[in-house]
Amino acid sequence: MEGSSSAAAPGPERLGVFGGTFDPPHIGHLAAAEAARWALGLHRVLFVVANAPWQKINDQPVSPAADRLALVRAAVTNLEGFEVSTLEIDRGGESSTAETLTELTNESRELFLIVGSDLADSLDSGRRPEVIRSLATVAVVARLGATGDGVPPPGWRWIPVDGPGIEVSSTHVRRWLAEGHPFGSVLSRPVAAEIERRGLYR
Repeated sequence: MEGSSSAAAPGPERLGVFGGTFDPPHIGHLAAAEAARWALGLHRVLFVVANAPWQKINDQPVSPAADRLALVRAAVTNLEGFEVSTLEIDRGGESSTAETLTELTNESRELFLIVGSDLADSLDSGRRPEVIRSLATVAVVARLGATGDGVPPPGWRWIPVDGPGIEVSSTHVRRWLAEGHPFGSVLSRPVAAEIERRGLYR
């Protein structure tokens, strides 16, 4: 992925904000982030690791934030334009995209919230959507096999991004590993090594 991006646009910093549980981070995450970076001329993409994702807190167990943070750091090592943020982990409690964008906002920066097309039509159902709408343009990355039309509700500033055509989910990866299968090609080598070192998903 390194070296495949277009030149970042001049002027204010164009910052991609890619939040998620990343449990674990897989090649689909990396490819989606790179697609957005290239298509929108982003200077950086910030992987924001959720502390306690409110959407999942009562629905399914989530690996400890420290483990997921280590996996994301392994995933982006030596990849140009990708950085990791601990904003939500440092803040503690349930994660809030609105609060994160508020903390990242300044006059010399333009924010782009990166989401998959499977989440686009539910943006209004999140917490404080009016704040998110006011602070960021949404980059909707096409996701293979996603249901819905991939179009945000009225009132959102958004840009469609061609997706990488990779159909993989963290849920399926966790299940695959829990069944004792090998890591395969959906995880980068650094991520697979960190999972092995920490004894996760087995």
